[in-house]
Amino acid sequence: MPSKPLPPITMDAVYAAPGYLFRRMQQIAVSIFMEECKAFDLTPVQYAALIAVHTHPGIDATRLSAVIAFDRSTLGSVIERLQAKAYIERKPAPEDKRIKLLYLTKSGAAILRDIIPAVERAQARMLEPLKPADRKALLELLVQLVDLNNEASRVPLRAEDALEHLGKGG
Repeated sequence: MPSKPLPPITMDAVYAAPGYLFRRMQQIAVSIFMEECKAFDLTPVQYAALIAVHTHPGIDATRLSAVIAFDRSTLGSVIERLQAKAYIERKPAPEDKRIKLLYLTKSGAAILRDIIPAVERAQARMLEPLKPADRKALLELLVQLVDLNNEASRVPLRAEDALEHLGKGG
């Protein structure tokens, strides 16, 4: 059976595809974050993990994964790096010593306090090329898209479910 010829394919079609554009913006966002925050030696995921541990002291790695929507197996190395930098500490859970609970250290709290202006600069730079009304519209649409597509993710955001187990709200 003869194979069908491919339809005309152009790079313009790739460059205009939503998946390609999201991937490129992710690359740009990480690059801007790393540039603005280079003095702190933290990745965006490490920053999110620190915020989550700060907000929910005593969270375990499984719930942390759900709160920041990050793959549990990869999160282990993120936690190890943060612990090696002395930004978080692991303590055994009182009811089950096999479960390690995460807490921010004084150094972790200090770096969070110090990095926030750099993170805010990075976030502003990502949207800076757009007019203010377009920034607002883009963010509203991205929130909607992420929310409506949450279940399609390899790691859906499950913050509410995770936090219920901690006995804390959103």
